[in-house]
Amino acid sequence: MIEYCVAQIAVRLPLKEIRSMRALLLYLARREGFKDFALKFPVLQRTAWRFVAGETLDDAVRAVKEVNGLKMSGTLDLLGENTLSLEDARNATREIVGILDRIHAEKIACNVSVKLTQLGLALETENCLSNLSAIVRHARDRQNFVRVDMEDSAFTQKTIDIVRQVHREMDNVGAVIQAYLYRSENDVRLLLEDGIRIRLCKGAYLEPPSVAFRKKRDTDANFVRLMKLMLESGLYHAIATHDEAMIDATAEFAASKRILRDGFEFQMLYGVRRDLQQRLARDGYKVRVYIPYGRRWYPYFMRRLAERPANIVFILRNFLRG
Repeated sequence: MIEYCVAQIAVRLPLKEIRSMRALLLYLARREGFKDFALKFPVLQRTAWRFVAGETLDDAVRAVKEVNGLKMSGTLDLLGENTLSLEDARNATREIVGILDRIHAEKIACNVSVKLTQLGLALETENCLSNLSAIVRHARDRQNFVRVDMEDSAFTQKTIDIVRQVHREMDNVGAVIQAYLYRSENDVRLLLEDGIRIRLCKGAYLEPPSVAFRKKRDTDANFVRLMKLMLESGLYHAIATHDEAMIDATAEFAASKRILRDGFEFQMLYGVRRDLQQRLARDGYKVRVYIPYGRRWYPYFMRRLAERPANIVFILRNFLRG
């Protein structure tokens, strides 16, 4: 009964309070020091493993094999962003190259996603470009693909510029576009002109109203508009969402244009809507699960909590059980 009451209170929070909670969680996501306090509550780390495969590559590979067994593919993300030194960026590059070797050796259906601030973008653009090129070249040698994640809007232009530059030499690299940014339609058109594959998502960073839509309905409308542009391009793109309205809109549009179900893929996060992931796979759609792992799981975990009130309810229920 207590659990039920807490859940009801959480889901009935006024929209203003939900937004304030989201802003707080996104703020805390940028405060790595808060992690030490959070880890005093074991339930938080237990809950984190719902969204994160673990702290080691072995953990991540086990998760990929589980996903592959359900007829879905994976994309591995070594968690970590905003490296503090060029040496840290080089170490991250070597570790991601090692992930590609492990994928190749294990013969698992999986590619990699990388963040450019992990490769030193905030420190030195040319060094970051060199690191990404090394990863994409190694992936090409392993007949694999690299997706460059999009971070907050301060890095959007540099990220697109670097992806376009690397793509001119190697076509096994793609970008991510966030539908809540006003600029995204122009970015999609530019990337499509270059033949660059796109993952479309809504966006998970706290952005000012000067650059991003504030209302969900506006983000949703832009998501559908961008999805249509992408699917009509003839390239193999990824539609990353757990929103069933967006999934239905994508399926309906693809059917109306006679785009085959294996002509694009749905992407979803590890630990989120596994029932929906498996249903889409059974229905003949390509499904890829984004599988994060690593010791720097805290910022990612906090962003997942901030995305949906239901995630906060999940935490509250676990506190009560603990």
